[in-house]
Amino acid sequence: MKILIITHATFEKPGSIKTWAEMHDHNMVEIKPYAGETLPEVNDFDLIVVMGGPQSPLSIDESPYLNDEIQLLAQAIRLNKKIIGVCLGAQLISEALGAKTERSPDREIGSYPIVLLNGAKDDPVFSKFSQEFDVMHWHNDMPGIPDGAILLAKSEGCPRQIYRYGDRIYGFQCHFELTKNLVTEMIKHCAEDIKAGGRFVMTPEELMNVNYDDINAKMNAVLDHLATLE
Repeated sequence: MKILIITHATFEKPGSIKTWAEMHDHNMVEIKPYAGETLPEVNDFDLIVVMGGPQSPLSIDESPYLNDEIQLLAQAIRLNKKIIGVCLGAQLISEALGAKTERSPDREIGSYPIVLLNGAKDDPVFSKFSQEFDVMHWHNDMPGIPDGAILLAKSEGCPRQIYRYGDRIYGFQCHFELTKNLVTEMIKHCAEDIKAGGRFVMTPEELMNVNYDDINAKMNAVLDHLATLE
């Protein structure tokens, strides 16, 4: 596959997604709109992955290039491309489908459980997982759920954690791709998020003790599934 990765900060990289792509000899191209790079034609790619970042669709005037990403995603959806949106990326997919981003009831930073909903029972990936399991979080906002999308998971702090649209588009408010190295960088660059605190905010020491391998394995399962789709 040829994979387009859209990133929004130097410290929010594709993490285990990149590891998976390299392991399977997929061709990966990273584009940085926040650094002035121009988005390519989506026709050239099989999978589009839109990563997280400190930006928000709620203040899109501060990051106008997000409008271009929304337009790219709308085109990719029309072309029936495989798409993964992580955190901000999930919100941008929803925006492309006409559903607006909102503030999450709680800030979540760290490893906390999500609960799979009835919609996950028929999902080709999440139906194979236990009903409750830990994932990583680092967010203040949450995506709207577009008409026709299936909400797959929630957490105590956020009612919209995972959704699927059609058979090949997944939006993850949570993070399956984060590695210990990436979180080390996020602790460094997003220290104010942690200092702001909250009932679902881990300390830097707790973040360093998370078992990222188990979380990354679930990201691999999603990617393995999408790779089988024509």
